[in-house]
Amino acid sequence: MQLLEKINPITKERGAIMDEIKEIRLHGRGGLGTVKAAEAMVYAAVMDGIYANSIPFFGFERQGAPVTAFLRISDKPIRPKNRVYNPHAVVVIDPTLMKAVDVFEGIREASVFVVNTSLEADRLDVDPKVKTLVTIDANKIAKEVLNSQITNTVMLGALVKATGWVSLEKVMDKVAELWGDKNKQAVMRGYEEAVITLLK
Repeated sequence: MQLLEKINPITKERGAIMDEIKEIRLHGRGGLGTVKAAEAMVYAAVMDGIYANSIPFFGFERQGAPVTAFLRISDKPIRPKNRVYNPHAVVVIDPTLMKAVDVFEGIREASVFVVNTSLEADRLDVDPKVKTLVTIDANKIAKEVLNSQITNTVMLGALVKATGWVSLEKVMDKVAELWGDKNKQAVMRGYEEAVITLLK
């Protein structure tokens, strides 16, 4: 993997008009709020005046088991309501899943990969199709802000920073409504502390 440059976008508004439906796959474990994170993004997108839907896939329904959630966001109405097979972005909420499942399965060219890790970008082994690598120590932030191991809201902040597909303001508003002001702070910390690296 060759690092191109690190970038630090500062805009908190929605990005440019989307030219197609953006498809996102989130990987987590039971009890970490993976499905709830996808649902919060749907609500925030609607508040932004755009369209979104989410679909969960639980597998074995038990605490700690791998959980996948699928999310679509678009400026136009969305017809597909099935799983996402070729995501534009992948979010890994639990880093142990990097060795447990194929988190890169079907990933598109020039995709976005957001991972909860304390490692630097150059120490990660990622698929060559990834163009934008986003690292965030969500475990540390969740412990500091929430006194919890649940990192889903931190990861939403990192995803917003990396893509701009939904505005930070609307995500924070919806998270505060669902889970309180501390989780709103967690979103902001995720946004502020996510490190975005462009790859060659």
